[in-house]
Amino acid sequence: MLDTLPLLTPTDFPALTRGRLSILQVNLGYRCNQSCLHCHVNAGPNRTEMMDDAQVELIPRVLAARGLATLDLTGGAPELHPRFRWLARAARALGAKVIDRCNLTILSEPGFEDLADFLAEEGVQVVASLPCYLEDNVDKQRGRGVYARSIAGLKRLNALGYGQPGSGLALDLVYNPGGPGLPPPQGGLEAAYKRELAERHGIVFNRLLTLANMPILRFGSSLLSRGQFHDYLALLKASHNPANLAGVMCRELISVDWQGRLYDCDFNQMLGLAMEGLATTGPASLADLLHGDPDGLGIRVAGHCYGCTAGQGSSCGGALDEPGRAA
Repeated sequence: MLDTLPLLTPTDFPALTRGRLSILQVNLGYRCNQSCLHCHVNAGPNRTEMMDDAQVELIPRVLAARGLATLDLTGGAPELHPRFRWLARAARALGAKVIDRCNLTILSEPGFEDLADFLAEEGVQVVASLPCYLEDNVDKQRGRGVYARSIAGLKRLNALGYGQPGSGLALDLVYNPGGPGLPPPQGGLEAAYKRELAERHGIVFNRLLTLANMPILRFGSSLLSRGQFHDYLALLKASHNPANLAGVMCRELISVDWQGRLYDCDFNQMLGLAMEGLATTGPASLADLLHGDPDGLGIRVAGHCYGCTAGQGSSCGGALDEPGRAA
């Protein structure tokens, strides 16, 4: 795989400073039941990295010590971690919101047939990947049969109340472009998704989140091999919207890798750009959050950061500058 980090540093991206930490985003491991072209984690069935018990058990302690409102669980497929359910229950018992970054096909994997029921029982928010409402486009990006299994997963979640008015069970979908382009306006695309999924399959959901593809790892390497990397990075820079700087996810979030090490965001984690300023020696880790305060620290930036501020902006919560969104 071709390394894109030397092409992303140094950078002229504006300096950023942390606000108040409210979200702990934890990558439980890189193992996944899918291998998607756009995946910035380079996850797949053959990855073996998984968080150990000692680090998993630190997470509820950190949530309590820092009074954090949200635990955001990612992977790979985070549900493949053997202590995923223990961790979700422990966080919910503390009153934290738990987000499961779900690829939908995991819901039909052998041994996970009761996963949707567990998520509903614990009130876990599901943020589900569905890069298009058309079968050919999804299968081209994610593999043959993924669309059909994703639709079956969405129907299962709907049957449990997810996405239904008044249920309290939030179901958000995630859109990534199929290639080196920016996502279209989130509001218009969300309306199209809701119309098409309702008419074709009777599916409902709460929000569509549009995310730009990052020029790192698997996607970045594919851009390099096609001679498209520099043009894509130029597009991101030319589309930079300074108004999005106030809402980028790294200002209120810390990303944790499977070894318990801390990063300013998930993308920095994949590039190996460790968080700075919290630990006195060595890389910062989960244990440092028990007593150290990250608020106000500087954020490490590189050229990929333009992916979060280009156009309407892109974050774990979707577009940053969509009409009607609170600043």
